[in-house]
Amino acid sequence: MSAGELNAEELSALDSARIAVAALLLEGVRYVVVAPGSRSAPMAYALAEADAAGRVELLVRIDERDAGFTALGLALATGAPAAVLTTSGTAVGNLLPAVMEANHAAVPLVVVSADRPEELRGTGANQTTVQLDLFGEHVRFAADVPAGSDPRRAVETALSAATGAFEDTPPGPVQLNLAFRDPLVPAPGDQLPPESGRRVYRAPRGPLALDFPPASPGLPERRTVVLAGHDAGPVAEAFARAHGLPLLAEPSSNARFGPNAVGPYRIVLDAFGPESAQPIERVVLFGRPTLSRPVSALLARADIPSALYQPVPVAWYEPGRRTELPLDNLGDLADFAGRGSAAWLDAWLLAGAAAQHAVDQVLSGSAAATGPAVGALVWEHSRGQLVLGSSNGIRDVDLAGAPAPEPGAVVFANRGLSGIDGTLATATGIALGGRQETTVLLGDVTFLHDAGGLLLGAGEEEPALRIVVLNDAGGAIFGLLEHGAVEAAGRYGTAVERLFGTPHGVDLAALAAAYGVAHRAVSTTAELAAALAEPWQGRSIIEVRTERHGLRELHQRVRAAVGAAVAGVLAAE
Repeated sequence: MSAGELNAEELSALDSARIAVAALLLEGVRYVVVAPGSRSAPMAYALAEADAAGRVELLVRIDERDAGFTALGLALATGAPAAVLTTSGTAVGNLLPAVMEANHAAVPLVVVSADRPEELRGTGANQTTVQLDLFGEHVRFAADVPAGSDPRRAVETALSAATGAFEDTPPGPVQLNLAFRDPLVPAPGDQLPPESGRRVYRAPRGPLALDFPPASPGLPERRTVVLAGHDAGPVAEAFARAHGLPLLAEPSSNARFGPNAVGPYRIVLDAFGPESAQPIERVVLFGRPTLSRPVSALLARADIPSALYQPVPVAWYEPGRRTELPLDNLGDLADFAGRGSAAWLDAWLLAGAAAQHAVDQVLSGSAAATGPAVGALVWEHSRGQLVLGSSNGIRDVDLAGAPAPEPGAVVFANRGLSGIDGTLATATGIALGGRQETTVLLGDVTFLHDAGGLLLGAGEEEPALRIVVLNDAGGAIFGLLEHGAVEAAGRYGTAVERLFGTPHGVDLAALAAAYGVAHRAVSTTAELAAALAEPWQGRSIIEVRTERHGLRELHQRVRAAVGAAVAGVLAAE
């Protein structure tokens, strides 16, 4: 198609972009992360106009992968759809990790990808590839909007899909692929509107403890446990408390608090197995369990009926692929769970208290900081928002973080696919979207994987973000898995250390200085506790220097101490 053949009534690139921006804002988008590019320029200029008018918050990132995860964090913190804008070509492909995470975590991430017009596709034109359906089944909806056309209907449909407005479909990512023809810049008479007062979009605060009436005395007594997986919410805590049941809650469940919560539950589970005096009879599951093999083994037992509370569609499993009975209302769930006897709950609480004390005793035996000790301290000191990186960080908190009477912080984690991708960028988006102080705990490999997430351009807003890096010079989690036994046997020489431990000698202080981020190093729990107690502004890095090669033995000592302590208190009953 030549320029002379174009429809005289078609919209200019900038007019089409302005309509798209207006439609996005009308559908609830308040944050857009922009990665620079030429083909996406009409959207960038239209967004700049909306930004000057105070109608949208713009963030600029040069790395598309970090732009995607920053938008993901903004959507997580605000609960509203957030958009990311890229130019054409490989820029779009860099969003795949964030889109995959958003898919499995049901996060309303809106991908706005710019593209060449139809007449240039397939011609070898620079930075031109097949972009529509690039994300396949990982998006709820994808639309190709031809150059010069009105994008409103596509935007409206995309946002409905992103926010879960379609029946039986959870929220999730969508793609709007917008084609633009030259000219890509404003007309000579166009200019930014005068700066106006900027709106501040505040995220909802939480989590808040809920209250349910006590369980009906007519319910049967059952030895049921309540499992709270990722994103379960405070409803899990309220249900366990109302029904007198022990609560086994992962850190990112936002239910790990209250009088029924058991801290090191994954080790305590052994004491309530099929050969024990009080074996578990039923399991009630809230949210998605992702952290421990003992929990997976419990849910896989055919002799224990289990139910999943699922009031709305979820994205983390396909219907019919799990064994739990899905129930969509709390009344049916109460009938399934029954109520716990005083003896059942007391046994769990005594075992949990003994286990927590045993963990604390083992960890306090050394002044040097270890992963579980760091996890416990970060959990204790965090207020506002807490982001937990994948790998060992979230598991350290799960093992050693003592449940508090009330929730201390809103907890986030990328557990959709549990990758280490984009953790710093996600935390940055969460901090900016939540408008409150945010702590992120992550390992050195996770930190290095997203070191580019530290980059903020001149004039970009700096979040109140405290970054705690457990630096043990490599990937410690593999030593706790089967690979640790392979390494100990010596049959593969240094292969396990090289291929899984991935040792490095990166100077994190120099890296922090390069990005202009404050840095301090600590090596003891006392130094870490003092650092966590200090107020801060902007961004700061606390590097906790430790050793990973004794971690497998430490976990063995913890398990042995917990086993002995729990056996002792249960035998004394």
